[in-house]
Amino acid sequence: MAIEDANGASAQSEAPSPVVPPVEDRFAVFRNDRFLRYWLARFAGAFATQIVAVSVGWQVYALTRDPLILGLVGLSQFLPSLVLVLVTGAAADRYPRRLIMGIAAIVEAGAVAALLLLTWHGLASPVPIFAVLAVIGVARAFFGPASSSLVVNLVGKEQLAGAIAWNSSSWQIASVLGPVAGGLLYGVSAYLAYSIGAVLFALAAVLVLSIPAPAERSRAAEPASLQSMAAGFGFIWGEKVVLGAISLDLFAVLLGGAVALMPVYASDILHVGPWGLGLLRAAPGVGAVLTVIWLTRHPIRDHAGLIMFGFVAVFGAFTTVFGLSAMPWLSIGALAVMGGADMISVYVRETLMQLWTPDDVRGRVNAVNSVFVGASNELGEFRAGLMASWIGAVPAVALGGMATVGVAALWAWMFPELRRARTLEGRH
Repeated sequence: MAIEDANGASAQSEAPSPVVPPVEDRFAVFRNDRFLRYWLARFAGAFATQIVAVSVGWQVYALTRDPLILGLVGLSQFLPSLVLVLVTGAAADRYPRRLIMGIAAIVEAGAVAALLLLTWHGLASPVPIFAVLAVIGVARAFFGPASSSLVVNLVGKEQLAGAIAWNSSSWQIASVLGPVAGGLLYGVSAYLAYSIGAVLFALAAVLVLSIPAPAERSRAAEPASLQSMAAGFGFIWGEKVVLGAISLDLFAVLLGGAVALMPVYASDILHVGPWGLGLLRAAPGVGAVLTVIWLTRHPIRDHAGLIMFGFVAVFGAFTTVFGLSAMPWLSIGALAVMGGADMISVYVRETLMQLWTPDDVRGRVNAVNSVFVGASNELGEFRAGLMASWIGAVPAVALGGMATVGVAALWAWMFPELRRARTLEGRH
């Protein structure tokens, strides 16, 4: 989530309108062949990620019946991005970003192939799965900053806001279709689910490596050092509006995350099986995709800070509804609203990050952002699993949603500049 304002102060009422494509040109970015290949590569990788996530979640819960172990699934994928944050960002600023993405996708394809082989030989413990997930986490740690930074090199500034919205849609569309496909494929055969996942990651690698090298791209000229690698932290700390927006996203989703416990809800509370688990995983993506379509026609032009705080509160409220629901239709509906509300925050945060960040530090800033996003998602899953093992799944999710509403109110008080932010126009 994020917003903007040059100094977080009073001149916002006179700020210019955000850089967005005209409504009639909202699909123009797809006529850019480089962006089209990039978008398709991200979609293929995201689709594979969803298939693997559903499959691993169901497989681990079937092996252990322990919600805490489900929480460790997210933690094992988050820790590499935290440990490697200084390295992955610096790499994205020094080496070809599409090459980094391609290598990372190839590693993920190999890791999913390893999951297939482990399943084929039979598993008595989830430990080997966690080892493979850690490898996937390392690959994602490099893929994320390079991917987020590359989009700016593929389109012009006048198309950037639209490209960011469509870029987010690649993940969200995959979040709709991927979990359903994952549930269906795993219901047929775990071997089939993992095979399709490996093929899709390989396809993502081929697509991204086929992108012609960007004509211009700023490379970090300063020598490698701890100070240069930590430049992303310094940039974010100096931009208080950015800091407030990213940290709001971190704590809101950290407390309100419920994804790790969906296998528990599907199996023990809603009794809908693997196919129902796919529907639950897809529901937030449905809401997010509908929101993306709306944003391409009605981009946020004013009161961005208030809008973001309001939708964070909506996210938390409907997390509580999902947590307390024992009816599948109500649970799916609540998840869809959660996905739409979260999409607003993603759009604002990502637009701010790319428009405000100079290209020579963009990789390092995006690496830090990836850690925040990973913490809010993967670490949030661990939080949910840990609380569920103590007090049960229903109170763990419901109380987390209530806490998210509280975080929205607290951050609105702690970051008045963010609350008063009006537009998404960048300074750089």
